Amino acid sequence: MPAVAILALCTSTWARDCGACSGGGAGGCEGAVRSGCGGCGDAGSACGGPRTVYQKQMVTEMKQVTCMEYKTETRERTYTVNKRVPRTEEKTRTVTVMVPETKTKTVNYTVNKNVTETKTAEYTVQVPYTEEVEQTCTVMTPVTETKTATYTVMVPVKEEKTSTCTVKVPYTEDVEQTYTVMTPVTETKTATYTVMVPVKEEKTCTYTVQVPYTEEVEQTYTVNVPYTEEVTGTRTVKKRVAVQSTKSVQVRGGHWESRMVEVAGGTDACGCPCPPKQCCKRVWVPTCETKEVPVTTYECVTEEVPYSHTVTKCRQEERTRKVSVTKHKDEERTRTYTVTKCVPEERTREYQVTKCVPEQKTRTVKVTKYKDEERTRTYTVTKCVPEERTREYQVTKCVPEQKTRKVSVTKHKAETRTCEYQVTKCVPETVTKEVSFTVHVPQQKDEKYTVTVYDCVPETKTASYTVCVPVQVTKEVPVTKCVMVAVEVPAGDCGACGGDAGDCGGRRRGCRRCCR
Repeated sequence: MPAVAILALCTSTWARDCGACSGGGAGGCEGAVRSGCGGCGDAGSACGGPRTVYQKQMVTEMKQVTCMEYKTETRERTYTVNKRVPRTEEKTRTVTVMVPETKTKTVNYTVNKNVTETKTAEYTVQVPYTEEVEQTCTVMTPVTETKTATYTVMVPVKEEKTSTCTVKVPYTEDVEQTYTVMTPVTETKTATYTVMVPVKEEKTCTYTVQVPYTEEVEQTYTVNVPYTEEVTGTRTVKKRVAVQSTKSVQVRGGHWESRMVEVAGGTDACGCPCPPKQCCKRVWVPTCETKEVPVTTYECVTEEVPYSHTVTKCRQEERTRKVSVTKHKDEERTRTYTVTKCVPEERTREYQVTKCVPEQKTRTVKVTKYKDEERTRTYTVTKCVPEERTREYQVTKCVPEQKTRKVSVTKHKAETRTCEYQVTKCVPETVTKEVSFTVHVPQQKDEKYTVTVYDCVPETKTASYTVCVPVQVTKEVPVTKCVMVAVEVPAGDCGACGGDAGDCGGRRRGCRRCCR
C-alpha cells in the first residue's frame, strides 16, 4: 500500500508568558517550551529564528503475522458391520394325524309293511232325465207400411243478358325527353400534412454500481468427529409351540321311519268319488350328535434374546476458520446514451380529385298510352228456381206377438248306490341290520421340517473421510502506522501578535497567531 503523508501543524503547544518578548532580550524566554510560540521558542533568535514543527506522516511497514489456516486432509477409519448370513437347519416335530378307522355296529329299526283290506261304501248319484215343458214367449214381427213425402228441388234456368264495359286500348306516341348525365372532371389539389421526423439526441445520466471487494471474516463451524461405541440390546424371537386341546364337533346322522299319510281317493270308472286312502310313507329323520375330538394347535411364543453390536456415533466439535467474504460498495458512474425523438415537420403534396359534373341531354322516347273505348257483350246467366215434388217410401215397424213352443229340459233325481274299495294299512315291524361307520383315531408321528436361521457375522470395512486440519502459518502483512516527524520551519514576524509583546503576554496557549 502507498504511504500517505498527512501534514499536521502543532498548534496546541503550551508556553509560558511571552511578555519578555517585548524588550527583545533573551532572559525573558529562557523558561519557555521549545515547541511553543515561535517568537519565544529560542532565546538566541529573539523571536526571529527558525522553529521546529512536528508533522504526522503515514508509513507502511511489512510485519510478520502468525495466522491459522485450514487444509483438507483425507483420513481412513475402520468400522465393524454385522452381516446377517442365512443358514438352513433341519428339525423334527411331532404331528398328530387323524387316521380313519372302519367299525361295525348292529342297528334296530322299524319298517312299516303294507296290508290291503276291502271295504263297502254307499254313495248318492244325481241321475239326469229329460222332460218336455210348454213355454210362452213374445216375438217382434216386422210390418211394412208405405208413406208419401213432399220435398223442394232447385231447377236451373238459363237467361241471356247484355252489358256495356269500358276498355283501355293501347297506342304508341313519340315524346322528347330531357335527362341528366354525370360527366367525370379531373382536378388537381394541394394538401399539407405533418410527418414525425426522428432526431437523435445524446444524454448523460449517473448510475450507481455495486463494486465487489473481498474481506476476510473469522467463521465458526461445527465438525462431526466419528467414534465407535458397543451397544448391548435384546431382540424378540417368536417360536411355534404345539398345544394339545379338544374341540366339539357336530356329527350329522339319521334313520328311516315309516309314517301313515292320508291320500285323496279320486274317482272310480263310473265317475263316483272314492273315499281317502291311508298310505305308508318312508321318511328320513336326521339327527345331530356332538362329540369331543382332540386337536393339536400351534401357538407363537415370544422370547427376548440378548445381543451386542457396534454403533458408529458422531460428536460435534466447534472449530474456527477465516473465510473470504465478498462485499459490495456503492460507486457512482456516468454514461452517455442516445435518445431518439420524433419532431413534427409539415410537408406539402399534390393529388388529383375526380368529380362528376351534371350535364343536361335530350332524347326521343316511344311512350305507350291508353285511350278509353266502350264495348258491348252478351253473356248467359244460369239461375235456380225452386220446384216442389212428391215421392213414396216404405217404413218397416216391429209389432210384438205372443207365441207358444215346447222345450226339452234336463232334470236330475237322486239315486243311492253301493261300491267296494280297498284300503292299504301300514303295520310296523322291527328289523335288525349291521351298519359300517368310520371313526377318526388320533395318531402321532414325527416329521422333519426346514428352518432358516440368520447368524450375525462381523465384517470389517474401511471408509475415507475428509477433515479440515488447522496449520499455523507466518505471513508478511503490510501495516500502516502514523509517525511524528520533526520539520524546521522559518518563523514569521513576532509583531503580528499585536504590535508588541504585551498583547500576547496574558495568553496561556502562547502566541498562537504567531505560530501560524
